[in-house]
Amino acid sequence: MTKEEEILLRKFETRVRQMILQYKELEAENRELYELVDQKERELEQAKAETETVRRDYANLKLAKMIEIGDNDLKNAKTRLSKLVRDVDKCIALLNV
Repeated sequence: MTKEEEILLRKFETRVRQMILQYKELEAENRELYELVDQKERELEQAKAETETVRRDYANLKLAKMIEIGDNDLKNAKTRLSKLVRDVDKCIALLNV
């Protein structure tokens, strides 16, 4: 083997080693990226679940607001009930006379 061939062979060996190192680095980076993607997918699923919970809670709150008796409505109902009780008491008093 000539000196020139030996130099070419060493360059080739060096480049092969560099390629192997690059391959290992890329492989490690690829593994990290896959782990990151998996983590982001888990976070996305968790966010979807939270969103669904919030939507359900909002729908329940909307329904509760629709059937909620307001303070004014409650006062009116108490006033009407008190008036009805007084009227019944008057009627009973008239019947006892």
